[in-house]
Amino acid sequence: MTTTESLVAGFSRWCEAIVARLPLGLNRLVAPTFLGFALINSFTFGIDLALLTVLHGWLHLPVWLSVTVAYICAFGLSFVLNRTFNFHSHAPVGRQAVVYMVVVVINYLAFILGVGSGLAALGLEYHLSRLLAGACEAVYIYSAMRWVVFRGRDTVVMSQSV
Repeated sequence: MTTTESLVAGFSRWCEAIVARLPLGLNRLVAPTFLGFALINSFTFGIDLALLTVLHGWLHLPVWLSVTVAYICAFGLSFVLNRTFNFHSHAPVGRQAVVYMVVVVINYLAFILGVGSGLAALGLEYHLSRLLAGACEAVYIYSAMRWVVFRGRDTVVMSQSV
């Protein structure tokens, strides 16, 4: 077993163990892949916000350009990490990448430009508007990854919950 395979297996076991210990029957409602998604995308969202701060706050690029560049970098990383660590996909990456790009473009137009930039244009501080847009996109992106992008027999979903 390679180091990467060990890390992937360890991440999966850890997510399954945490979900198994959730109280009040939540262990039957929360899939380990949801926890994995939340962890991975929290990390990549932090990358997104850091890049946004550098690009807009320090380099003074326009908000729309800063958000776009940060978004592309963060979602590329999210795809790779979720494909490998969370959904264990062995399907051809090309088809999944194309479907993911469609999902991301829809997300970008609806939540990033629509909600995030719209709130910033209305005067809400750009970090706060990005956080609110991020909450909306999290539900959409997890659903799309779980049931559209990484669906099929070449993807191993850790639990059949949810």
